[in-house]
Amino acid sequence: MGADGELDVFDAGRCAGGYALGLAVGRRFADVIRSRMRQDLVLREQLLPFASTAAKAPPLLAALEAANRERYPRYWDELVGTADGSGVPLLHVILVNFRKEILPFIPKEGDGHGREEEEEPDGDCSDVLIVSDSTAIAAHNEDGNVALLGHTYLVRATLPDGLSFTAYTCAGELPSCAFGFNSNGVAFTLDSVPPVNDEIVAGAIARNFVSRDLLEAKNLEDAMRRICSPGVSVGHSYNLMDVRGRRIVNVETASGNRFAVHEAGATPFFHANMYRHLQVKQVQDENSMSREKRAAQCSVDSKETALSLLGDTADDKYPIYMTGPTLHTLCTVLVDLDKETMTIYKGNPKNGEMTLILPML
Repeated sequence: MGADGELDVFDAGRCAGGYALGLAVGRRFADVIRSRMRQDLVLREQLLPFASTAAKAPPLLAALEAANRERYPRYWDELVGTADGSGVPLLHVILVNFRKEILPFIPKEGDGHGREEEEEPDGDCSDVLIVSDSTAIAAHNEDGNVALLGHTYLVRATLPDGLSFTAYTCAGELPSCAFGFNSNGVAFTLDSVPPVNDEIVAGAIARNFVSRDLLEAKNLEDAMRRICSPGVSVGHSYNLMDVRGRRIVNVETASGNRFAVHEAGATPFFHANMYRHLQVKQVQDENSMSREKRAAQCSVDSKETALSLLGDTADDKYPIYMTGPTLHTLCTVLVDLDKETMTIYKGNPKNGEMTLILPML
């Protein structure tokens, strides 16, 4: 997405395999990927120094590569193709794709343990889910670090078996750590969650690989299997949608194959960046708690009121719609199961400025 808020869309067409898809995306967005890598302070100031100097970095990176390459060989090839196509060092691409699985193991100044306290924010999101007789929607703010401003794009691809998907993608990362849908009528949005270090397994399956796998789900049940069966390193929150079946479920996952499912109904369900129904020890994130508190004060019963909530800036310190300095709402997306569309908004969604309307079926 450029500085003007317009989202660049790339149709990679039918790709012979993972490497070919990654290579095509890397070549098409080489400038954007290289720019993101130059400006990403988390990569520059935390991930790269850790990878080059810390004694425990090589075994952690080797374990992450082994686990994810073995389970998802095509997606690993895709990652390598992205690096080759963009001309970015493979290590940099690996680090940004594994950032959530690496950051908890980087020692913080003043302690040796990390995440029991809040740390520099790297990404947040907010979702509103409603399935009633009159409305079936998921509304989502895609919030991210300032380094991602102007460094996102939309990828469309068709696999050898004919399945196609559309995915919002952060530069240099696998599609999609944000939101997407496929031609089987499966759609999703994602929210990060903050388990404490004791809840995190080193060198296990990474979230970017799980969400890439979601883009190939056959149906809602298969989507749930794909996110609940891997032995993940760090948990996540998935808002899964069955477009044809008019269903939305929120699934929270954690290490040790733990998960909990909440089916969306007529009562609006708001999810920020803390576990809501899976019992996991987690960091007490003031930003997320403030957004949840504000959402509870607002009445939501339609697409318009859901978008208004996601555009809310009543809390000066922790607004739902974020404008910096570190966290920004990159875009807002509305998935309408009745219209079978995914609409992407630029700017504050209260203003209703649509940048793309994507048919999902």
